[in-house]
Amino acid sequence: MTRSSKTLQPFREDIRQAVRILGGGGVILYPTDTVWGIGCDATDAQAVARVYEIKRRKARQNLLVLVADMNMLRSYVRQIPDTALQLLEYADRPMSIIYPEAVHLPDNLTADDGSVGIRLPDDLFCRELIGSFGKPIVSTSANISETPAPRLFKHISEEVKEKVDYIVRWRQDDRQPSAASSVIKVEKDNSFRIIRM
Repeated sequence: MTRSSKTLQPFREDIRQAVRILGGGGVILYPTDTVWGIGCDATDAQAVARVYEIKRRKARQNLLVLVADMNMLRSYVRQIPDTALQLLEYADRPMSIIYPEAVHLPDNLTADDGSVGIRLPDDLFCRELIGSFGKPIVSTSANISETPAPRLFKHISEEVKEKVDYIVRWRQDDRQPSAASSVIKVEKDNSFRIIRM
């Protein structure tokens, strides 16, 4: 067995196990292109509710969704404003965009105005995971509300670890901390507002 195939063994096993858990309505703890996240099937209202419970967060306080590609994005928003397409084209760091009209997503995942935050992660593990699962997944920082987001695995509380159904092993040993994404809200009229840079 080559060194590279040895390296990919835990990667592939994590993808397989995470997809199994997500498909059964479970919740995973996993590395994203930004901070460590708590995730579930974004189309499953009960799984989304569990994420709120784990974080001790009020429902409808907006959770982010990750999609694998533009085709998947188009399946979950009514229309992609031109401004959003331009922002995505020129983004040089992780960017989450809040789109005006979500479709095919549960009410407890979208904001009161029907909008939803979505990111296309530039990260091999996330893209493989979402592509293998075939549906978008929730991505919210792996922390209890009002506590700092974990930039490394070692920063995640035991309380969070105990409440999820599967903990991904990939990248647990990372030493270089990541930062949260920028967040920009885009309206149907193509106006936009920066929520976080």
